[in-house]
Amino acid sequence: MSTWKGKSRGGLAGYRIFIYLLKNFNLKIAYFILHFVALYFVLFAPKARKPMYYYFNTIIGYGFFKTAYYLYLNNLTFGKVLIDKVVLMAGLTNKFTFSFDGEEHLHDMANNEGGLIIGAHIGNWEIAGHMLDRIKTRVHIVILDAEHRRIKALLDNVMTNKNMNFITINDDMSHLFQIKEALLKNEIVAIHGDRFLPGSKTISCNFLGKNAKFPTGPFYIAMKYKKPVTFVSAVKQPNKHYHLTATQAKLYENSNNIKKRDEVLKQMIVDYVEQLQITLYNHPEQWYNYYYFWETKQLKI
Repeated sequence: MSTWKGKSRGGLAGYRIFIYLLKNFNLKIAYFILHFVALYFVLFAPKARKPMYYYFNTIIGYGFFKTAYYLYLNNLTFGKVLIDKVVLMAGLTNKFTFSFDGEEHLHDMANNEGGLIIGAHIGNWEIAGHMLDRIKTRVHIVILDAEHRRIKALLDNVMTNKNMNFITINDDMSHLFQIKEALLKNEIVAIHGDRFLPGSKTISCNFLGKNAKFPTGPFYIAMKYKKPVTFVSAVKQPNKHYHLTATQAKLYENSNNIKKRDEVLKQMIVDYVEQLQITLYNHPEQWYNYYYFWETKQLKI
């Protein structure tokens, strides 16, 4: 099993290009260009293609030709997700539509003691966060990789939703104090639960039929500060439509007993993984972890 290296696909130059295209042309043209970009990545980006081939072929169980198609579809959808994120965060003209399952759970959380929203690199996490402007409280989105600090600086200049704040992971651990401060103010913190850097504490869990490691950190934060947790996803659907899902908020009790605490952490992650599986069964092409996620030896493909 390889691990995440702290960088995500979709760099600063790509965001600048998308912003230029969207300001000077339109969303339809930007989408059209993506067909060529997606094909390029399928053919000439083996570091991303190989683990995704393993995901579609071995984990999901697709045959060779269906896997090849889904590799292309995955890259195409990922590009659209990046563009859509820029459109919404910059307040550019768009015709997106949205539907919600469980939005009332987010309102309940905002109207009471705040809490944690835990998502994954599935669908469009940033749009899920941006759509939280419907929730009447301040939302803090934790950014897990250093590269996105530069992207944050770029988007800060065009963002229109000032009730949203980004918290970037820092080596000095200052982000932990920012998260604590937000939670003590009964605000909402949104964070991923599917990636970790080497050295992080993890728990192994069956995920789509094979074991995979998940970080305990995001889940432990909820236990430590006695805050409820909801698991959220926002998947892209045809015709510029997004579907947001939020589970009913649940408070997981902390314990001074290490064994009991670890059991609760394990249960939290099992509940989280169950939601991930439901989403991926319906939208397997919207999995955006471009490395060997499962506990298995890398294959030569």
